[in-house]
Amino acid sequence: MAAQQQTAGPVRIRINPPVFIISALLTVVFVAFTAVVPETAGTIFSATQSWIVQSAGWFYVLAVAGFLVFVIGLAVSGFGRIKLGSDHSEPDYSYSSWFAMLFSAGMGIGLMFFGVAEPVMHYVSPPVGDPESAEAARQAMRITFFHWGIHAWAIYAVVALSLAYFAFRQGLPLTIRSSLYPLIGERIHGPIGHAVDIFAVLGTIFGVATSLGLGVVQINSGLHYLFGVPATPGVQVVLIAVITSFATISVVLGLDGGIRRISELNVALAAGLLAFVLFTGPTIFLLQTLVQNTGMYISSLFEMTFNLYAYEPTDWIGGWTLFYWGWWIAWAPFVGMFIARVSKGRTIREFVVGVLLVPVGFTFMWMTFFGDTALNMIMVQGIAALAEAVAADTSVALFQFFEHLPLSGLTALLATILVMTFFVTSSDSGSLVVDILTSGGHTDASPVWQRIFWAVAEGIVAAVLLLAGGLAALQTATIASALPFTAVMILMCWGLLRALRIEAVKRVSLREARVLPRGPHAALNWRRRLQVLVHNPKRREVLDFLDKTVKPALVEVADELKQQQIEARVEQGEDGRVWLEVVQHGDEIDFFYSVRPRPYEPPALVMRDTRSDRVDALKYYRAEVHLREGGQDYDIMGWSKDYVISDVLEQYERHIHFLLSNRS
Repeated sequence: MAAQQQTAGPVRIRINPPVFIISALLTVVFVAFTAVVPETAGTIFSATQSWIVQSAGWFYVLAVAGFLVFVIGLAVSGFGRIKLGSDHSEPDYSYSSWFAMLFSAGMGIGLMFFGVAEPVMHYVSPPVGDPESAEAARQAMRITFFHWGIHAWAIYAVVALSLAYFAFRQGLPLTIRSSLYPLIGERIHGPIGHAVDIFAVLGTIFGVATSLGLGVVQINSGLHYLFGVPATPGVQVVLIAVITSFATISVVLGLDGGIRRISELNVALAAGLLAFVLFTGPTIFLLQTLVQNTGMYISSLFEMTFNLYAYEPTDWIGGWTLFYWGWWIAWAPFVGMFIARVSKGRTIREFVVGVLLVPVGFTFMWMTFFGDTALNMIMVQGIAALAEAVAADTSVALFQFFEHLPLSGLTALLATILVMTFFVTSSDSGSLVVDILTSGGHTDASPVWQRIFWAVAEGIVAAVLLLAGGLAALQTATIASALPFTAVMILMCWGLLRALRIEAVKRVSLREARVLPRGPHAALNWRRRLQVLVHNPKRREVLDFLDKTVKPALVEVADELKQQQIEARVEQGEDGRVWLEVVQHGDEIDFFYSVRPRPYEPPALVMRDTRSDRVDALKYYRAEVHLREGGQDYDIMGWSKDYVISDVLEQYERHIHFLLSNRS
């Protein structure tokens, strides 16, 4: 694969020029146009949204349904056992940190903004049926669950699965274009690949800007409620500037130093707020509605998935369902890449179950405890003012809601802080992803100015959209930017399925191919085999074996391949590992055979001194074989050069068999 072909500059700059420059230029043009002629921009936004709702709504609905079927199908199939990384890789993060980052990056600000507002708005103004009735309340929660349920996370999972698989298992750059490698090959490094990454960058910027816009409006409402700060566009722009500066600091600190810690803080604050609402609200009613809401959601999932209200035309679907689908798709490059970045080492099945079910479970509790408490206030307690306040300004819904619970000032303050921290994680996660996309997939530390540039750009876009048309402009920008990327996501599904099928063919061919017997059983008499089994070589012994036996064996094979006009090379890494790479197979997968030293603790029957301070000293090493897929879990330490060559040829024969099987 051609990861090395990506642009890599000196320390002060690391960009992929076509993607960085065109994305930055289009963002500047959009901001300038919207700022200079906001009325014209507003008219265009309105016309664009109307056209998409009327002409492309069916496409959004069908595509999102397909994404859900696709990821569930992968999880339950045999592909579910494949790791997002090499076969021997392990997850980088614990389950708790992983779930915290999934939740914070995926939906944080939206839950704060819509947790009370959406159920109340559907109750007061349902798409069909009588408003402010028990049926309207049931429908309100069913619709809210639908918008925030597994469809959204299926969209994220499509992008994240593709990116993680091709980056961590196939060695391609961590960019959207890599997922198209099975379809267009090396052309991903040309104009087509640049265009795909540019779509992803723009979708990310506008998707994140929408969340930032919603977040800052709600922060402004919270500050107005708590301290009397005016709720005006000017104040909101100042808030965007201030909080973006905090997000920039988090971006500079990086994934582990900033984003992970703030994500864990977010989840802790959110869980505390959730528990407060459960125990100070109508607790039994909330537990009952959580069960019933979940049951209604599951039973009506199929019907709701394909409901376009074609027989009862309404503008409702454009302002709600299509906006959400567009919002999730616009966020998909950003959230998907972020999820991929933190999901290395997990199996496809583990990934899908974790991404679809765990955040959705928390989301359903949030929407039920906040939404049904608000509905109970209106329906049972007769607090009609809450519904009127939500209808007048959705950004104040959460704070009006807390007025009718104990400790309203404290909870409103905590909610405002939580929106701010969600703002920070959305901005810094988005900036990190855009920086990776525009730097050609480099996941290591890029220059600070690049990450600052994109963090500031997202804040500026959010501010300009708010000034140009408020929430309506944010909605339109989201839906419009998501349309081209929906087509890209369909191609990503196709590319991932093709790559997984190729891997399945390879696994079968490796198992069924007629090959030479493996070395140790034929190479060593039983006494020598026993010596190898009980001996625990130190690192120095293994390094000597790699240098004096394995490397000469690989060099002999490479020389012979060159005699046969086949390009091959042998290299050695700083840690002592040596590898052979055969690269002359055209567009097909290259052959890779590596032997590397790997440390282990001795088994109990060999280990005499078990004191903790002696563990490192007692470690022994194995000379393990690794192919492109990862470690093969067998040791060749002590083999002769001839039998090392025999093993290389066996694996190469299996590889050739795989290539022939794949062609058919």
